[in-house]
Formats: sequence, C-alpha cells, structure tokens
Amino acid sequence: MSENGADEAPAVPLRQALARRLRGLAGLALDTVYPPVCAGCGVLLGSKASLCPACWAGLAFIERPYCEVLGTPFSHDLGPGILSADAIASPPPFDRLRSVALYDDLARSLVHALKYRDRTELAPMMAAWMLRAGDGSVQAADVVVPVPLHRLRLLWRKFNQAAELARALGALSGTPVLIDAVRRTKRTRRQIGLGPRAREDNVRGAFTITPAGREALFGRRVVLVDDVYTTGATVAAVTRILKRAGVADVTVLTFARALPGPI
Repeated sequence: MSENGADEAPAVPLRQALARRLRGLAGLALDTVYPPVCAGCGVLLGSKASLCPACWAGLAFIERPYCEVLGTPFSHDLGPGILSADAIASPPPFDRLRSVALYDDLARSLVHALKYRDRTELAPMMAAWMLRAGDGSVQAADVVVPVPLHRLRLLWRKFNQAAELARALGALSGTPVLIDAVRRTKRTRRQIGLGPRAREDNVRGAFTITPAGREALFGRRVVLVDDVYTTGATVAAVTRILKRAGVADVTVLTFARALPGPI
C-alpha cells in the first residue's frame, strides 16, 4: 500500500509492456532494413513469414477426401473411413499420417528455406498449417515429439527443422513438446536419392528412446513431427521404438507429402 492507502501498480506488467514495445520497435527497424518478402517467390509483403496471393493459390493443400491412415488424397469421395490400397496391403506402424501439402515446387521451396537457409521464422507459419492439417490430433495428443537429428549433423546445421516445427506446434496448441525423448544414435546417410529399401536399411537401428523419454512417453498419445514424408522409412523407424516403449498412439504430422505416383 502507498502512504495515501491506494494500491501501487505492480512493476512487472509495466516492464513486460515496455519489453514488448521495444521488441516491436526492433521489429520495425529490422523490417526497414530487411523488408518482409513472400516465403515462396520473394515479392515484397506487408508482414513476415507469409505468402503472396499467387503463391498461396499455388500451394497444393491436401484436403479431404483422403485415406484415413496414410492421408493419401483421393480423386473423388469414396465415403467415410475408406483406406487406400497401400494402407491395406502394407499397414504402417503409426496410426495415421497427416500432411499440409503435396511436395511440389512451392512446398519444396518452403521446406528448403527452413531447412537449409536458416529461415526459422517460417516455422510458426508452417506449424499453423500443420495444426489445421492434423485434424485435431495435436490437441488430442499428450505430447509432441520431433524426429531427431544426429548430434554431428545438428552441430553442422545448427538447428533441427523438425524440432523448430514441433516447438511452434506446441506454442500454438498448448501441447507439451519433448525435444529429447528420442535420440538418433547412428549417423545415417542422407535419404535423398535412396530407394525405399535402401532408406529402410539406412535408418534401421538409428534411433533410441532416452531414459527420460521412456518414462514420459509410456501410455501416451504422441504426435511425431517431421518436415517431409517421402517413403516413410524414417518416421516408421521412430514409431517402432515409440511403440516398443509403450506409446499408445502415434500420429505422424509433416508439412509436405511426396506421392509415389499420380493421385
């Protein structure tokens, strides 16, 4: 209380408001030096980490109808609960797969900007689309887990793009994120250019559950996050060790999805 008996306003909210104001001014200064551009084509925009109308219209979003397990889009609606031939013939170890968009030129550009050009500011935008594509799976999950990088590749790249997307998903949804629940113990070759069988061999035995992860994940519903789904060898390998550790349900959620052939 002050001398006249009135309550004094707490200093902490004032400092927080001042800090937000300073961050806003710093952002304006950066926008002046580095004007916001479209993440797809580079045209000048009025806000950060977004797409121009032309690129937005060109992004091949995956929408229903699609396979309830593999998320493979169908050319026409076959009714609720329909599975693709691949899901029936070779059921994956995970429970379902969801992705934002087909891995075409624009989606590839966004993924490469995040992954290879250090455009980590794209992660919240991409994660917002992933949250929508997840069809409620993130909100229903107990924890979000990113596909890990080997420590040497992480040292070279400086960050894990899957972890950046997972953190952004956690911030948007309020779902806890466990960055270190799974560890990559084997330094594998890059999957680019490898066939399906070679990809499976490449990641076999490459992952392990950490002691902290084993305790935190038992009986949980997990969303496993990666940037791109191609043959599924990597997320399948991680899913198997998650299931062996007692995880109850695994949803694989990626930004982009490569299809083996025409839709």
